[in-house]
Amino acid sequence: MIPPAPDAPHPTGDIAEDLFRRESGRLVAILTGQLGVHRLQLAEDVVQEALVRALQTWPYRGVPDNPAAWLTQTAKNLALDHLRREQRWQEKEPGIATEHARWLATPAPVSQEAEAGGLGDETLRMLFVCFHPQLSVEAQTALALRTLCGLSPAEIAAAFLTTEAAVSKRLVRARQRIRELALPFAVPGPEELPTRLDGVLGTLYLLFSEGYKASGGDRLVREELCNEAIRLALQLTTHPATRQPKTHALIALMLLNAARLPGRTDDSGHLLRLQEQDRRLWSQPMIQQGIQHLALSATGQEITEYHLEAGIAACHSTASDDAHTDWNRILGLYDQLARMSPSPIIALNRSVAVSRVHGPAAGLEAMDRISRAHRLETYHLFHAVRGSFESELGRFNEALASYQKAESLAVLPSERAFLARRIQECTAKLV
Repeated sequence: MIPPAPDAPHPTGDIAEDLFRRESGRLVAILTGQLGVHRLQLAEDVVQEALVRALQTWPYRGVPDNPAAWLTQTAKNLALDHLRREQRWQEKEPGIATEHARWLATPAPVSQEAEAGGLGDETLRMLFVCFHPQLSVEAQTALALRTLCGLSPAEIAAAFLTTEAAVSKRLVRARQRIRELALPFAVPGPEELPTRLDGVLGTLYLLFSEGYKASGGDRLVREELCNEAIRLALQLTTHPATRQPKTHALIALMLLNAARLPGRTDDSGHLLRLQEQDRRLWSQPMIQQGIQHLALSATGQEITEYHLEAGIAACHSTASDDAHTDWNRILGLYDQLARMSPSPIIALNRSVAVSRVHGPAAGLEAMDRISRAHRLETYHLFHAVRGSFESELGRFNEALASYQKAESLAVLPSERAFLARRIQECTAKLV
């Protein structure tokens, strides 16, 4: 064990949070493989309890030399304790308990298909299990994000522009459905993998998006989530059934966006707009890797949303400065994207491209034409974008109202500070 320095602050909070993000999904996958999918809730509960015990004991005993192994063994012990307490368990032969203890002490077996095809990663395997065709699409994604990606119901709700209560209900129904169907813990065969790939890719993109711009907490960026999404997506390229052009397109999109993370804030943590960022801070190796995957994504006939979004990210990442950004090409890509996926968020992003090509008045008109715009009324960026267009047009009273609305809805400190600066600018114009 590594004891903390006598007068130093305990680092256990940060360590536990990091471990939760990196290890909880893997631990749940391992335990579910050993206990059965019908005991998914038990697996989640004991992993959470193991993390609680880490927070309770590590400040006094020190952080273990191998924290991940400590969490794994603690979770397994808790699961075994639970099984022993069950009434029906006590009615069994004592030898069964011994056998179950031995079973929990061994790693989960990896199927021959997974071992040979590159799906040996426990979290990735469990992701494919979650996307069983007998579960609804909403339940599949919510279950994967909660169980394996460690996102809270509130974070999942932000991704779907819905309520935390609605997400919680989805999770309860999903777990009930799993018990009713007695779904097996088994990676689908190679012929089934492609049918579940879309769900897995969508989940990884949502995980990346939560890391790229967090929906809660104190940090704007959570790089550990971005890195985990990229890691799992790269694993998909090792299996012939999942090494598809759309997989490469998603990897390109994530890499090209992640490359710009170092420039998103200044030294004080203040959020910077794209035109304000120091592009010298962007990761050129990551941009080059993203461009390589974008080229690989062009080998097939299918064009997906990931292809178009990666193309937009490439326009931003390869421009030498804001003035040389190809906004006409970006608008063209957004036009295609809006036809393919007419979501309010895509329409909002398209309005920014419209304003850069045709001016802020055209941007406002594009916002006014957004279908289902009512879903964006509680989305702070909707009002922030409107405020920026109104400010550019010299409508500072209207801009001030929009920015104030956005600030009232923003959660992250960096975003609230950004909007406070915009409010000050508008107020100064009105004096």
